[in-house]
Amino acid sequence: MPLLPFDLPSGFLAHAARGDEWAAWVSAVPRLVHDLLGEWTLVPDGAPMHGHTALVVPVIADGGRAVLKIARPDDEGQHEILSLQTWHGHGAVRLLRADPHRNAMLLERLQADLTAVPVLDACEIVAGLYGRLHVAAPPQLVQLTTYVAGWTDSLERLPRQAPLPHRIVEQAVHLGRAFADDSDSAGRLIHTDLHFENVLAADREPWLAIDPNPVSGDPHYEVAPMLWNRWDEVVATGDVRTAVRRRFHTVVDVAGLDEDRARDWVVVREAHNAMWAMQDGDHDRVTTAVAIIKAVQD
Repeated sequence: MPLLPFDLPSGFLAHAARGDEWAAWVSAVPRLVHDLLGEWTLVPDGAPMHGHTALVVPVIADGGRAVLKIARPDDEGQHEILSLQTWHGHGAVRLLRADPHRNAMLLERLQADLTAVPVLDACEIVAGLYGRLHVAAPPQLVQLTTYVAGWTDSLERLPRQAPLPHRIVEQAVHLGRAFADDSDSAGRLIHTDLHFENVLAADREPWLAIDPNPVSGDPHYEVAPMLWNRWDEVVATGDVRTAVRRRFHTVVDVAGLDEDRARDWVVVREAHNAMWAMQDGDHDRVTTAVAIIKAVQD
């Protein structure tokens, strides 16, 4: 008999091609799902889904609709369970059960994301969650300043001929150093990947956040993903500067953030994104990063 009563998505199985560690994890997931279905008395209730680092199986748990999430252990998601426990369903998906050793979570089942909602309305919805999510950070979380310091060191080492304007590199290095030394750059629980696909409709509340990559950081760090996601819609307007600025100001105004601080974090985040895109050979992403940096500052 097959280990599972369903087939795993081909896209999920393709993750095995990313390397030996990925292949080992993908091969272990079927047994892990099988064991958890039995241990937690779960009944599969639909086709499994997947993201970049997790498998999600719709299930029935104690008569209610839920999902079983198996996440790959990594640095970014290492404290997802802790953050969901801290939020306790306030502004975020409710954690029903967890096994941190196996990176397994039983979560309430949510619905459609914000990708079909008009973009500025969606920006208001996401920004409206910030105040609920940005609570005092648990002491176990890594501080954002630790990451920013290291990333800024790498950015500073870029050769002058790199396809990122040197003035942007210099500005981002200066700002990154300042943020790394600023006590206000840590202390709040921040999601770090909060955007249109990571906010879903719910039964008990209109919208809830999912899939955090939490750190102890600065709420102003959250704005940038709202600018680079749904990028095709920005380009389709024919006026990148105006489209980016409308999103930026909508998020900042609704969330009550400091405009200058939010702008500086966008510069830093997009400079780091451009650096990583260069390493991956993704020239389009470098161009996008430069366009966003220019738009929020012009």
